[in-house]
Amino acid sequence: MSGPSNSSMLTPRRRVAGLGSARSGTGHFWLQRVTALANVPLVLLSLAIIICVAGEDHGFVLEVLGNPVVAIILLLTLLSVVFHMRLGMQIVIEDYVHAEGCKVLCLIANTFFTVAVGCAGAFAILKISFGG
Repeated sequence: MSGPSNSSMLTPRRRVAGLGSARSGTGHFWLQRVTALANVPLVLLSLAIIICVAGEDHGFVLEVLGNPVVAIILLLTLLSVVFHMRLGMQIVIEDYVHAEGCKVLCLIANTFFTVAVGCAGAFAILKISFGG
């Protein structure tokens, strides 16, 4: 004779604390909100930098982008935006791609794409910043 099943021993609060079928819904939700909040000042600062160098000669642009503070702002913006993009696309894929195999491939492609964009952008910013 076996004892009661594990799920019947859980309180309603414990069942709810499972965070949904993926067990990561709340954390994902908050990460997306935090990156969105971080994107606001970072994108505004990046736009200000871009507006300041718009129309200037190549040497001036390299000088501005070579400033460590400017490079750090651009790197933080890039990383935050790319991470936010990955989280957002993950939600879209999980909600609208129903075939399990295709969903897994799309999630993998989403991760590879965002890592490639982030690495390429970071490489470009660092190369300009270090005067390469």
